[in-house]
Amino acid sequence: MASAESDREVSSAICSEFLRFSAKDTASAWLQACDLHKEVYQHLALYVPKIYCLGPNLNPSSEDLLAPLLLLAPLEWYLFGEEPALALARLENNSQPSQLCGHVFKVGEPTYSCRECAADPTCVLCMQCFLGSIHKEHRYRMTTSGGGGFCDCGDAEAWKKGPYCHKHQANSTVESRQDPLAQLSEDMVARGYNIFSVILKYAVDMLTWDKEDLLPPGLEPPERGDTYYCMLFNDEVHTYEQVIYTLQKAVNCTQKEAVSFATTVDREGRKSVRFGDLQFCEQAKSVIVRNTSRQSRPLKVQVMHSSVVAHQCFALRTLTWLGHILGYSDGLRRVLCQVGLQNGPEGENSSLVDTLMLCDSKMWKGARNVYHQLLMNSLLMDLKYKKLFAIQFAKNYRHLQTDFMDDDHERVVSVTSLSVQLFTVPTVNYESLQSDYVRDDHDREYSITDLSVQIFTVPSLARMLMVEENLMTTIIRTFVDHLRHRDLQGRFQFERYTALQAFKFRRVQSLIGDLKYVLITRPTEWSDQLREKFLEGLDAFLELLKCMQGMDPVVRQVGQHIEMEPEWEAAFTLQMKLTHIITMMQEWCSTDERVLIEAYRKCLAALSQCHGGFTDGEQPINLSLAGHTVDTIRYQVSQERVSIHLPVSRLLAGLHVLLSKTDLANRFPEQLPLSELSPPMLIEHPLRCLVLCAQVHAGMWRRNGFSLINQIYYYHNVKCRVEMFDKDIIMLQAGASMMDPNHFLMVVLSRFELFHIFSSADCRKRYRDANKDVVQQNNTLIEEMLHLIIMIVGERYVQGVGQVEASDDIRREIIHQLSIRPMAHSELVKALPENESKETGLERVIGSVALFKKPGVTGRGLYELRPESTKHFNLYFHHYSRADQSKAEEAQRKLRRQNGEDSALPPPSPPPLCPLLASVVGLMQSDVLLAVISAVLQWTTEPSGGHWTESMLQRVLHLVAMALLEEKQQLENSSGDDDITFTFNSKISRPGEAPSTSGSILALLESLQNAPHLEAHKHMIQWVLKMVFTIKTMREQHTASTSAVNACGSVEEAVGERDKAERKRKAEMARLRREKVMAQMCEMQKHFINENKELFQQSNEDSDSPGSTTEHSALLAEGPEVLVCVGPRLPGPGPRRRQVVTCILCQEEEEVRADGRAMVLAAFVQRSTVLSKNRTRNPPDPERHDPLFMHPDLAFATHTASCGHIMHATCWQRYFEAVQAKEQRRQQRLRVHTSYDVENGEFLCPLCECLSNTVIPLLPHTHSGGGQGSVQPSLEVWIKSSCQQAASPAGPAGPAGSAGPADSAGPADSAGPDPDQTQHHQLSQDSVPEAGVEGAEAPEGSSVDCPISSPFSSSIQGMITTFGTATYKIGLKVHPNDQDPRVPIMSWASCAYTIQSIERLLTDEEKPLFGSLPCRQEDCLSSLARFGSACWTAAPLVTVQNHFTRLLSGVKADNTPCILDIDMFHLLVSSVFSYSSVQRLDQSEMCSLGSAQLHLLHLATVAHLVQILITSVPVDSLMDQEEVCGSEEEEMTFHLYNTLRTLLDSMLPEVSSGWQLWRCVQSGLLPFLRSAAIFFHHLNAVETPPELHGQWEALCSYLSLPSNLLQLYYNLHTVMEPLVQGWCSHPAVRQTVQGGAPLISFPRESNQLIELPDDYSALINQASSFTCPRSGGDKSRAPTLCLVCGALLCSQSYCCQTEVEGQDVGACTAHTYSCGAGLGLFLRVRESQVLFLAGKTKGCFYPPPYLDDYGETDQGLRRGNPLRLCPERYRKIQKLWHQHSVTEEIGHAQEANQSLVGIDWQHL
Repeated sequence: MASAESDREVSSAICSEFLRFSAKDTASAWLQACDLHKEVYQHLALYVPKIYCLGPNLNPSSEDLLAPLLLLAPLEWYLFGEEPALALARLENNSQPSQLCGHVFKVGEPTYSCRECAADPTCVLCMQCFLGSIHKEHRYRMTTSGGGGFCDCGDAEAWKKGPYCHKHQANSTVESRQDPLAQLSEDMVARGYNIFSVILKYAVDMLTWDKEDLLPPGLEPPERGDTYYCMLFNDEVHTYEQVIYTLQKAVNCTQKEAVSFATTVDREGRKSVRFGDLQFCEQAKSVIVRNTSRQSRPLKVQVMHSSVVAHQCFALRTLTWLGHILGYSDGLRRVLCQVGLQNGPEGENSSLVDTLMLCDSKMWKGARNVYHQLLMNSLLMDLKYKKLFAIQFAKNYRHLQTDFMDDDHERVVSVTSLSVQLFTVPTVNYESLQSDYVRDDHDREYSITDLSVQIFTVPSLARMLMVEENLMTTIIRTFVDHLRHRDLQGRFQFERYTALQAFKFRRVQSLIGDLKYVLITRPTEWSDQLREKFLEGLDAFLELLKCMQGMDPVVRQVGQHIEMEPEWEAAFTLQMKLTHIITMMQEWCSTDERVLIEAYRKCLAALSQCHGGFTDGEQPINLSLAGHTVDTIRYQVSQERVSIHLPVSRLLAGLHVLLSKTDLANRFPEQLPLSELSPPMLIEHPLRCLVLCAQVHAGMWRRNGFSLINQIYYYHNVKCRVEMFDKDIIMLQAGASMMDPNHFLMVVLSRFELFHIFSSADCRKRYRDANKDVVQQNNTLIEEMLHLIIMIVGERYVQGVGQVEASDDIRREIIHQLSIRPMAHSELVKALPENESKETGLERVIGSVALFKKPGVTGRGLYELRPESTKHFNLYFHHYSRADQSKAEEAQRKLRRQNGEDSALPPPSPPPLCPLLASVVGLMQSDVLLAVISAVLQWTTEPSGGHWTESMLQRVLHLVAMALLEEKQQLENSSGDDDITFTFNSKISRPGEAPSTSGSILALLESLQNAPHLEAHKHMIQWVLKMVFTIKTMREQHTASTSAVNACGSVEEAVGERDKAERKRKAEMARLRREKVMAQMCEMQKHFINENKELFQQSNEDSDSPGSTTEHSALLAEGPEVLVCVGPRLPGPGPRRRQVVTCILCQEEEEVRADGRAMVLAAFVQRSTVLSKNRTRNPPDPERHDPLFMHPDLAFATHTASCGHIMHATCWQRYFEAVQAKEQRRQQRLRVHTSYDVENGEFLCPLCECLSNTVIPLLPHTHSGGGQGSVQPSLEVWIKSSCQQAASPAGPAGPAGSAGPADSAGPADSAGPDPDQTQHHQLSQDSVPEAGVEGAEAPEGSSVDCPISSPFSSSIQGMITTFGTATYKIGLKVHPNDQDPRVPIMSWASCAYTIQSIERLLTDEEKPLFGSLPCRQEDCLSSLARFGSACWTAAPLVTVQNHFTRLLSGVKADNTPCILDIDMFHLLVSSVFSYSSVQRLDQSEMCSLGSAQLHLLHLATVAHLVQILITSVPVDSLMDQEEVCGSEEEEMTFHLYNTLRTLLDSMLPEVSSGWQLWRCVQSGLLPFLRSAAIFFHHLNAVETPPELHGQWEALCSYLSLPSNLLQLYYNLHTVMEPLVQGWCSHPAVRQTVQGGAPLISFPRESNQLIELPDDYSALINQASSFTCPRSGGDKSRAPTLCLVCGALLCSQSYCCQTEVEGQDVGACTAHTYSCGAGLGLFLRVRESQVLFLAGKTKGCFYPPPYLDDYGETDQGLRRGNPLRLCPERYRKIQKLWHQHSVTEEIGHAQEANQSLVGIDWQHL
């Protein structure tokens, strides 16, 4: 209390001072002062400690009140010289609106980037600018902002076209873009300069102040108290749990307080955790440091004097104030920019902004955010000063980045993140900034380095910084400096990275992002300085690549498996990050010939340095084959070190292609060092790399573990292949074009270690006896080598290799992906390489090669290949994996068979090669390759032996086909015979010279054509032979083109005729074979039937016997009687039909009998609010709640569903015990959840794995109609007798069976108060003798000694108890107690609610009332109905009898709900079920059960009719036209309405005619009557009339009701009138009608899920402005929308956790308990994901109802395509909810995906 009193004293002192204080006078005194700095500091020193930091809480509300008046007001008066409000208004009027939007994005706000017009992907618009721009009609990408960037609308450099939206268009045309200072008076400029200098210096000094106990000179407080704060700072190293645990120990707080502290520290960056004297705070500090220093560095804690903290708080306030003032005037913005960037007395780089930047990593998160915001509002919004700031940023870059690497905060709060704002401006102390960032412990988003995106992405700025500040070199050198681990050759070594080094490595990668920003826009004009600086940067880049060339080399493990997997991921991460940089470097080079030539020279020199020791230690050898010899070196990939990283070689390959594309090599050969090229050196390393891949495929490197397999995978993967695998192929193509083709192939054979196989004639024979594994390996290597040659010769779709357009390459990629199978857009995008702007070029070409098929309610839209595009299919497409290739081959062969074509898959015609690489085709006609082909074909002539494979032959045929196509193309394109050098055809026709080959290749092919073991390749061989004939003919007839065509045709015809005859013969043979088989089968069938005559007769008899399991087995009414389902006219019992069912566990059949073994249905009982009309009502108190009367708003109810699978009760019990035992064992082993909770009685159905939590016993149907001898009393007599009987003590017990077997069964549904209760309460007052009412409690002890035994066997009795208790336990959320009198009520209410929900579902789907339900629901309803009327056997009869007494007579007037608070259908069901027990006690045959049911139906119907007339007459119908005459129904309704109006003292509105009233009555009663029809149909097992589809007359007739229901009232008015009077006299009726409580009108409309906007970005926008309700305006990280009620929640965060049932749960889980009785449907807005939750342990993610234009969802918003609502999918989610199937869906999802089980759903 003492501190509170002292606070009060201080604040009162301040208040008195405040009354004496005048801001105007203070400002005037400052104007006169000669030293403004000193005066302002004195003022702050006096007042700041009096206002800020007076108690444990850092931000009390008085600070916000007093600071503006005592501290900021004098500043404003000084600046403006007049009343600040007036001055600001005048400034706002005078200032021109900015052409830049500058809207700073909040976390999670939607941003839009136009994929057609944006200069780069960092150029984004806010939602308002986007909707007002031309880009909304273009292809755009939508993402959610991480916070911190700003809208680029109005920045002409950011957009190729349409830089302005409608709003900023007007501002852009303002001519007077003069100096903004001109709009201010000189006086104000001077004052602004003075005061901004003082205030900015003050803020910078305080925010960068590092002394905990002292203040800067001039700010020392007049009196200094001994009050300190123990201040805890945030880092990104320690977890929430660690901080919470530590705080609980250190400052003795509760867990909730600790969570609150931790949340604030995470959000603001620091939080005071203790306030007091120095020693008190130091003690807490030592505990925190000690507790957190064990695993890593300790949490940062400082004990700070309260005055220091006070000034820091005010410093932040001043920065916010400055930002606010700048918003009014561009002139003041420029003044602040001048102040901020003016160098201090220390000289260069000493301005206030420099100081802030360089101290960035020392500040806490909150301070960083505030000053970054100010930088964005000031320096980055003023185009002149943006440039000056960019220069300072670049100068400090290295230092900033180093700090960031050491900092542990995210980059978002780092100043380095501003680079994107600056470097992408293709126009900054960068090194020092980055060094700080690397050392910093915060994420980059909080670092000043994060501003790089604001600077480097402006093209003009980026170019300027590159030329003036040598930015490109700075960034690369800063990057290389931080990767210090090298091996002896100077290559990077990532082998044994510690966790800290890995963390730093992730930070270093942000530098690559900055480099990407700088290079993202290619220059259109080059200056000499730009060339010089770019090439200087390229030198630095080549130094980096040289450190990567050959890193992470591998050596083949022989004998023993590798012990430790080597580190390979860091190298590949680096490669992936640099992929786009390497590509962009090449693109920059391609825009200027001089740069390209110089870059080529530099790269070649770098490669020569890398290969300096090319031949060292590698012995030269001489190889001879097919008459050619070559000198090379002895090198075996399988024995030496080999690396997959060769970035220098690959960059050279890229530049070589550019030389070829621009044709520079032909135009300026003297400028290029082509003579220095050594082709063997160029091809050596890429070839080794490809051989390594081949050997891995051949299984030779198995002992090297997974790391190598992963490296090979990424080498071919779409993310890396452009700058890895593809460039290696290009390098081999370049080498092959410069070497003798025979020499090239011999080197390839040597590296593949296959030279010995092809060089000696008889080697293959010796080789047959070799090890089987070696044979297999060599076969794979031969296949891989042939495939490599196919790729070298055939891959010509890169510009510069072949004469193609850029789009041809993408088109070909798409064709080959779609040749595997139809694919969705996202799959295609993943399979295509992205450029630096994340574009694949897919949309430009997809229409020409594929057709789009839209999706249905599930699945995705698919692209299918157009038929005409299949001719471009190449089986050996270089980007196919082995699996892809076999799938594509299978799909294409299948397609050809469907089209009636042969199965050959010849290569497509290749495009011509570029001149520089044209000689590559020489490979195909080289002697070495011909020798290889000939050898393979020779081997294939022998069918046996494993020394050749079919794949080998297939590849050889493919190569031959490619060569023939090449020759055909050259023939077609040539003018005369002289210039054709490609003579493959003649070469394969020559017989071989070497002794190994006897005939020519052509002769071999002809001999293989009909080989039986090569049937699969027959068509391909025929295609090759046809092509040989065609070319031969073309050569012969080259001069006479027409005859050439004829000859070609005749040859083809001849071959074609042979084919046709062959096919015809085969088809005839197949037909004869089929006929013979069919005849044999017929004969066998006849024989079998004759043998087993008895069996067949027996099966026919069985099918006639009544053994089916249907339950609608009542006989049709005899004669012309109408079919009814209730009342004395029910059809008689007739012969009993057996109901035989099969147990799904033991497969035994069992008849359902009352005295037989119990059979049960697996069932799932759950609480439900699906039909609720009042979601604001609190859940009832389970212990005290009386569920007998269900309120008509159905706020909380219990629903029962079943999968329909039947088991023996004993089988089920054994199964459930086994599940329990297994669960106990599993819990001891693994601490994870399963999809079901065994402790709550849950299990999966053994057959369909549907989630279940109880079983419903199957009971036999017992007839309940009126017998011939029973009395059918009138309603009045029946009421009197029932009340007396219920109220009087029961007579002596008769024989057990005296009342017949158990009365009709019926479905049980949990429900609350019912209208009959009031109705019968009034009834007891008006028409029953008084004694009856008082005697209502008499039965309590009366029937104790007269038990009536149950008609069921003990096992059935046990199951009745099981299900009743389960419904009670779940429905009320209490512990099971089978003695509780509420057990039967909950079963009855569950039955009623289940019927109501099914009736609503049928109405919504417009399905007929009967015959349209699946059999599992029919079975469930029948079982529920029969259970309901038998559950009296499980409860004391007295209990059930009391329930009936209460339902019928009521106890006292004030204890009964009024008629408007009772759901009539629940009342009907409960009273029908409870009447069973009363009838058991009735010894006389006074009344049949059928009559009683009908009387109860009559009473409930009339009560419901009265309800409707009181609540549901619409106001607009009252103004209807007068109607003189109406039908009988209308007049009666009109009369009854007026009667009610009179009874309620004219509270009801006046009505002029009856026809609207009758319509209201009909529509209101229809759901009740339909539900009643379902109920009695299942209860009494009566057939349904075929015409019953909900028509009024048929429905009334089926229920034994008159079609004019008013007759019920008027024909029985002696009974009804007193009842109606009683109902209307209840005080609650009047109160409700007058608006005292919400009225429920009938019919109750079905609840719908909330309406969602069509465009998903509207949802994102809504969520971005949603703040967490508990953390003081902080943005929620995971805003989640409840689809049931529309509430937005802050999910998945500590701040919004609440306690539910003793456990901390997240906001969504807590919301499910109030909104959905534990069940929730949510949309996670930032993830675009639907979330289903059920209870605390169950949940799953479900596809959202939003699709992009390609028919796909985008979970996680990764692709960014615009999303639109798909109504069909949303309806599907709604249907799941209406059907109560959400929990089932969760169960199936968790069973299918075990990773879902491990998620802590309760924290969402």
